[in-house]
Amino acid sequence: MPADPVALARDLLRCPSVTPAEGGALGVLEAALKPAGFTVHRMVFSEAGTPDVENFYARIGTSGPHLMFAGHTDVVPTGPETSWSHPPFAGDIANGTLYGRGAVDMKGGIAASVAATLDYLAAHGGRPKGSISFLITGDEESVAINGTIKLLKWAAQHGEKFDNCILAEPSNVDVLGDTIKIGRRGSQNGTLIVHGKQGHVAYPHRAENPIMGLVALIAALKAEPLDTGSAHFDPSNLEFTSIDVGNRTVNLIPGEARARFNIRFNDRHNQESLKILLEKRALAASGGKIRFSFEWEPSNADVFVTAPGPFTDLVVDAIAEVTGRKPALSSSGGTSDARFIKDYCPVVEFGLVGQTMHAIDEQVPTADLVALTAIYRRILERYFAQ
Repeated sequence: MPADPVALARDLLRCPSVTPAEGGALGVLEAALKPAGFTVHRMVFSEAGTPDVENFYARIGTSGPHLMFAGHTDVVPTGPETSWSHPPFAGDIANGTLYGRGAVDMKGGIAASVAATLDYLAAHGGRPKGSISFLITGDEESVAINGTIKLLKWAAQHGEKFDNCILAEPSNVDVLGDTIKIGRRGSQNGTLIVHGKQGHVAYPHRAENPIMGLVALIAALKAEPLDTGSAHFDPSNLEFTSIDVGNRTVNLIPGEARARFNIRFNDRHNQESLKILLEKRALAASGGKIRFSFEWEPSNADVFVTAPGPFTDLVVDAIAEVTGRKPALSSSGGTSDARFIKDYCPVVEFGLVGQTMHAIDEQVPTADLVALTAIYRRILERYFAQ
């Protein structure tokens, strides 16, 4: 093939691109795509209070249909490097396994998509029957402010229109080909605050202890499910993650008690409807005797689903041809940049097996890189043969 996915993945892994550092990874992609005829743009986005982030967009072709491969070259920190059996940025291969931070999340997936594209172009006279693009950010593993969301806006302002997208997130659970992500739950953070009256523990009648009220409201909010799930999603889930009264003194009744929580919600809700639902439930549970309020954090993680149809069928068939497996269509897991892409075109997530992502000794079998490249190659053939 014109590009070896294993060699390309090694080159990417050797770039220490811990968010927000570019680390040389975008340069590796430019060196692979530009000679093949891609027009390459690299741009830095900024916002007060956040680090500058360099991003990457490359396209070949000027007509439709337009298939976009998306992803991120930034990675999470390595943790103690002495705990790794192979240096996290060495790109070592041992016993048919490639080790390194980002091997599955998601430099390996990006390497496979680039290798598949170069192979496809070489077999079709160097031009697709439409357009292929790569939209790559360096800000996915952090606050996601100066990355994909701004890169998509930049593309739209420059007349770029996408028909479909494959995001190379590590979607598979146990083995390559077992899962495609067609949606993601929304995520909303908040704090439940119960207001009391500070006082001395020896004179409780002069104070109002907020802790018992907080416990009661937490129990009430957890007592009844938020919903029973939907066609493509499991039930929404509310989890309290910390309780704090800010009190170092044992003989002082605090004046306030706070509990932080996160809600992962399905398509039966949106952010506003969830806020209304929880406030109503808390009000009913308070019985007019517990003084409470909510603080809601800003969220850019809305629920979405790409409904099964011709595009998902095409991806499923390509995976089955290479692996012999028919993947499950899933909406599980946390958030991804697909939550931004879905506003511009239908998007599915399919990449490597995610068991070692963010872990010490993150790794991928080299055979999986070759197989994923073959899957992406089949997708390209099917997509542009339509």
